[in-house]
Amino acid sequence: MRYQLPPQSPSTWAVISICIAAVIHFALGFSIEFSVDEAHYALYAQHLAWSYFDHPPLVGWIQWPLVALTSSEGIIRLIPELLWIISCYLVYQVTIEVHHLIQGLHKDYLTSALPSASNCGLFAVLAMIAAPLPHILAIGLLPDSLLAPLSLGLMMMAIRWCKQGQFTMLDWVITGVLLGLSGLAKYTGVFAAFALLFVFLSSSKQPWFFKRGFWLATLIALLIIAPVLYWNWMNDWISFKYQIAHGSGKAWAWRRLAAFLGIQIACFGPLLLIGGFLFLKDCFRVAKITLAALLSFFLIPFAIFAALSGGGGLPHWTTPAWFCLAPFAGIGLAKAWSMHHRKFIRLFFSLQIMLCLLGFGLVLAGGISSASVKSNPIADLYGWKMAGHKAAELAQANKVDGIAVQNWTLGSRAAWYASPIPVFVLDQRQDQFDLWFGQLSPGDNVLLINWSGMNFPSPAGSKPGFEHCEALESIEIQRFGQNLSKFDFSLCSKWQKAALPE
Repeated sequence: MRYQLPPQSPSTWAVISICIAAVIHFALGFSIEFSVDEAHYALYAQHLAWSYFDHPPLVGWIQWPLVALTSSEGIIRLIPELLWIISCYLVYQVTIEVHHLIQGLHKDYLTSALPSASNCGLFAVLAMIAAPLPHILAIGLLPDSLLAPLSLGLMMMAIRWCKQGQFTMLDWVITGVLLGLSGLAKYTGVFAAFALLFVFLSSSKQPWFFKRGFWLATLIALLIIAPVLYWNWMNDWISFKYQIAHGSGKAWAWRRLAAFLGIQIACFGPLLLIGGFLFLKDCFRVAKITLAALLSFFLIPFAIFAALSGGGGLPHWTTPAWFCLAPFAGIGLAKAWSMHHRKFIRLFFSLQIMLCLLGFGLVLAGGISSASVKSNPIADLYGWKMAGHKAAELAQANKVDGIAVQNWTLGSRAAWYASPIPVFVLDQRQDQFDLWFGQLSPGDNVLLINWSGMNFPSPAGSKPGFEHCEALESIEIQRFGQNLSKFDFSLCSKWQKAALPE
């Protein structure tokens, strides 16, 4: 007699799916070197401060214990992996709560119309696992890796308000802590605060503005973000000035907006959008104001980033918003599945998973061989550890004042892998490296690193520049027999700020 395994519950399948993805993340995390942003934020942990030039401090603070113990990329990457798992768990729980909220508000209409809450939670989790870009944030820690679970936590509190119409004092305290931590994670955490405020304003239940709990939550949030405000006050508000300029970008253009929307679909997959559309089509006929307020956790940040995208932007900025859309998408997809509209769900899920697996494979292989390093972005993930160690060796042998690069994106890996040697960025813009290592003094000698993926002309004879640069060594980076990039090391002598004589 053949023994058959019992069927697994939707929650069990959700856990299995998350575990499979986590194993792949672990394998990649221990196989590749730090990306530019990962190294930059790991340096935050090496140079603890109340805040930093380009971001609030939580992304550095949370890494400090592990960075103090080890330099292993795989170990340090346990933090973003844990944050991704927490985010997926919260997606499942928020989906359950949204399901219960809809049924509680309109029991007669939707009790038989909606699939089970656990099925909806499973589809929400699967939609996020099939989204390509969040896997990057699960391997490399970015501020958005922190903001995703915090936004979902605030969304959970918003649902609690919609169901109860009031908060206990503990609820207010939790809300204040979540708001404060969002502000410590990233300045765009204010978008989730706007969404929560919209939920409060859309509620016709008990007033909240005059409650002591509301002002206690506000005070807690302000106290938590006080280090950021203090640091910026002491540093002429440079972080806020930088973010305003960074967010505004270049001159606005419709083609950038179109590119933004296309990149968003490619990075997060059509499944979330399809599920969101199906939710609006089938489940938005009831409790419209309440559901619109909850959907604002996605709509507010996405609309703002879409509006700003005409001047430029990065695709991962919207990641927390997509996590907040996933519960609604899960309900829409589960309902379509229960109505036997399954072919298109299987098709898009399969295509997105194949795209994710292709991306994982390309990262492990080092990308596709090409004559141009710039056409192979995966090349940027290999070689910096070897180059950093070689740079430290040459810097010590030549007794220079530090290591120099000509763009900050080259500086973060150099500073991490050649630590504790100071790294100087030879451009005219102010950045975090100026705060960490200061600036070159006249007459300083440095070891210059030039990477083939971002070539710059020699700084010798330029204004400002060095009197002389002498080539020392070069190393080529290979992966499975293909050449990825090349590092050139030069000894540059006598830094001069003024123009060199004719």
